[in-house]
Amino acid sequence: MRLYLTALKPTDSVAHGFLPAARALGFDVTILTDRPDGYRDGGAEVLACDVRDPRAVIDVIAHHHRPYAIFSNSDHVQAETALAADYFGLPGKDWRACAAAKNKALTRRRLAEAGVERVWSARLAPGDPVPDEAPLPAVVKPREGVASEDVILVRDTAELVTAVRDIRARRPGEALVVEEYLRGPLRTLETLGDSRTTRVLGGFATTLGPPPRFVEERLDWAPPDAAEQQHVLHALAALGVGFGACHTEYVLTGGGPRIVEVNYRAIGDHCDFLLADLLGVPLFEWILRVHAGEPVPVPPVSGTFGAAVSLTAGRSGTITAAPPELTPADGEKVRLWHRPLRTVGEHVEHSGTNRDYLGIIRAIGPDRDDVNATLESFRARHPWVVA
Repeated sequence: MRLYLTALKPTDSVAHGFLPAARALGFDVTILTDRPDGYRDGGAEVLACDVRDPRAVIDVIAHHHRPYAIFSNSDHVQAETALAADYFGLPGKDWRACAAAKNKALTRRRLAEAGVERVWSARLAPGDPVPDEAPLPAVVKPREGVASEDVILVRDTAELVTAVRDIRARRPGEALVVEEYLRGPLRTLETLGDSRTTRVLGGFATTLGPPPRFVEERLDWAPPDAAEQQHVLHALAALGVGFGACHTEYVLTGGGPRIVEVNYRAIGDHCDFLLADLLGVPLFEWILRVHAGEPVPVPPVSGTFGAAVSLTAGRSGTITAAPPELTPADGEKVRLWHRPLRTVGEHVEHSGTNRDYLGIIRAIGPDRDDVNATLESFRARHPWVVA
């Protein structure tokens, strides 16, 4: 059974999640990537391929082993992977849904056309003037951006003009989106669907860093209520999103839930591992099984609390001290993991985005108080120091 996995840069989700899951399921894995050197030590076959071009993906697969499943967890190549799966008659996502989810302007347009929700939004092609009618405060972001890069809150017209100019200078030729600022708590809904059913796995409450940036600093387990679920599932259905894993972010505004963005892949930043442990299920195997044509099991209800904390650099400088990598010992009341993303001696250039992450802590315990106490104790004993 040959699984083709399309990928760009290496990630922990692939290396420590999907590849071990594929081996456990008995798949022979071929990684298709434009960065083959990053995958040589992963224990899978690696083929160089322009994975941003579906024609190249189809061509490489057609001249290699017969595919049993074709899958990607990358934000950037979901539509291309879906097209390849469809070409070979395999289970996969609808490429139209992938395109609509990835393109934030299309997301807003589709949701408005379907009558799900209306959020003021304007697409700015390169060279388009800044809209005079934009409600302020507003948010400026790349149309297809990731990791909070170049997502900026602007309070007045002067800040709007400056933000658009500066982002265009860093991203020449890219389209931007200007949209109304959604006030309220930020939440996520995690789903996994097969060809017939979309299951809700749970959700998180997201804590952001200080404005005008939108850096995710912490996620706490907070399964949504029925009304929130219904709204988000209605929005996903309007986009054609259902099959496979999806990570949706929304804001609980005074007028009800409003979608921020739909990430048509599993939640990242080690919250995929946290989600798997909270539910006590082989989540990565479940996702791959769906792409092999199997139905999604009914997820259990978690009886524990969990959180993931992203440790960020608050300034540019050199890392002079860092906590060790940590995995929990057997029998601990609160299980705690620390995954360093940087090393001592490495220079950090502060960016105000998720790229400032130094390490990620995740913890699971019987309740919030126990988890918080364990997190605070670890951070006090093992600080990251940037000088």
